[in-house]
Amino acid sequence: MDETRADLLMQVEGMTCDGCAAAVTRTVNRIDPGAEVEVDRESGRVAIRTDAQALVIADALTKAGYTATAMTG
Repeated sequence: MDETRADLLMQVEGMTCDGCAAAVTRTVNRIDPGAEVEVDRESGRVAIRTDAQALVIADALTKAGYTATAMTG
């Protein structure tokens, strides 16, 4: 297990279909190809296990057309 990986939970607005969920996953994987991404389109929550920082991922998702906010707790 890679000790540098962190578990992130993000709220992502604008995902309206399965294609959007796939686009969010692709965007995260461009930043960290080894990231594990689980999208819950109905709640808008995206759980990510990654080496990347939350702000970097949020910025990439914003550039892809979504509103992404890191959640705590």
